[in-house]
Amino acid sequence: MLKKEMRWNDLAEKALDGELITMEEGLSVLEATDDESLPPLQAAYKVRRYYYGQKVKLNLIINAKSGLCPEDCGYCSQSVVSKAPISKYPLLEKEILVEGARKALELKVGTYCIVASGRSPTNKELEQVIEAVEEIKGAMPLKICACLGILSEEQAKRLKKAGVDRYNHNLNTSRGHFDRITSTHTYEDRVATVEKAKVAGISPCSGVIIGMGESNREIVEMAFALRELDADSIPVNFLNPIPGTPLEGKRDLNPRQCLKVLALMRLVNPSKEIRIAGGREVNLRSLQALGLYAANSVFVGDYLTTEGQEAMEDHKMIEDMGFEIELCAL
Repeated sequence: MLKKEMRWNDLAEKALDGELITMEEGLSVLEATDDESLPPLQAAYKVRRYYYGQKVKLNLIINAKSGLCPEDCGYCSQSVVSKAPISKYPLLEKEILVEGARKALELKVGTYCIVASGRSPTNKELEQVIEAVEEIKGAMPLKICACLGILSEEQAKRLKKAGVDRYNHNLNTSRGHFDRITSTHTYEDRVATVEKAKVAGISPCSGVIIGMGESNREIVEMAFALRELDADSIPVNFLNPIPGTPLEGKRDLNPRQCLKVLALMRLVNPSKEIRIAGGREVNLRSLQALGLYAANSVFVGDYLTTEGQEAMEDHKMIEDMGFEIELCAL
């Protein structure tokens, strides 16, 4: 038993020393037996505590444009192949986006995420987002994360100039698994957009969706890819198989496995913001709070087309765990 405990602590020490764990070590985290679930989480907590102490960052999404997307992502209720009965509308007016930011402040949120469906933003859509961002940044101490699809270099520069702090474009899955999930764009397209955001001086945000049929090895590959991409923020989504989507009915996850994934992401990307994102309520369930031992960030409120836990419940959860909400200070 002592030998096993030392193995987990060794992984934490490697992470703190800046050394990348091996594929085999990553697999050992994901394949730990249920009676050995807590030691890898404790190792992740040692790393999380070193970089972030007891602070938790809060994020809020506004679904700025819903549906109407020509892409065929199998997990998404807004895609062209989805039959899910969702609200569909064009990009929200500036006033609504600004009001969403005010709500974020009331909920102690530090990062306000403006998310729009579609392959890429049109010039008109980009201008609407820019106008909203400029007004928000001029009046509120919020970080702004934009998620608008594939960007050109010029679009990335304009978002940076307007005050966008972070740009999100998830890898979603591993390179080898990507074609099974999406065919209308490539893994390389996603990497290129993240790189364009970085070149423009915007903090890169890129993450994954776990539970789409990928292997444990592919999950470790995702963690390694995000480290190589040097994403500052890593949203870890757990598939919520929405009725009407191609992945409807796919339920491969349990709460203990989700915790192991979060531990892996922390050990591979020790200093990065690990964000518990979509699907946490339906996959982590009663173990949601334990995820904070690995992650230092969480989304509050609703997601894009699915409901989330009440923000006040998240505040209580954070307090009950002995953590503290980190307020935005620009």
